[in-house]
Amino acid sequence: QVQLVESGGGSVQAGGSLRLSCAASGRTSSVYRMGWFRQAPGKEREFVSAISWSSGTTNYADSLKGRFTISRDNAKSTVYLQMNSLKPEDTALYYCAARRNGGSYSSAFLYDYWGQGTQVTVSS
Repeated sequence: QVQLVESGGGSVQAGGSLRLSCAASGRTSSVYRMGWFRQAPGKEREFVSAISWSSGTTNYADSLKGRFTISRDNAKSTVYLQMNSLKPEDTALYYCAARRNGGSYSSAFLYDYWGQGTQVTVSS
């Protein structure tokens, strides 16, 4: 089992920045990839970004490239999501997820473990 705990959410004005953190514990040696997803009220959960735990290869939703950056610190078993130039439409509950295997990085159903989420609210 892998446990994930997100932090760093909050309220910010449009144009501001936030950095989310996701600390993993448990059988982290089994993790192949970690990702961030978000879900706004009344909408489906959507892919934000993912990173390969060993190689560091990163992937992003096309609409977020250039504003969001994912990174990892293997020694701390922590993944980060730096979010810049935030917009009101970025308001959502942001989830961290981990998976044991490869495959489509953007498919939420392929992720094995999920955190509880951290709220990000961007006001105009």
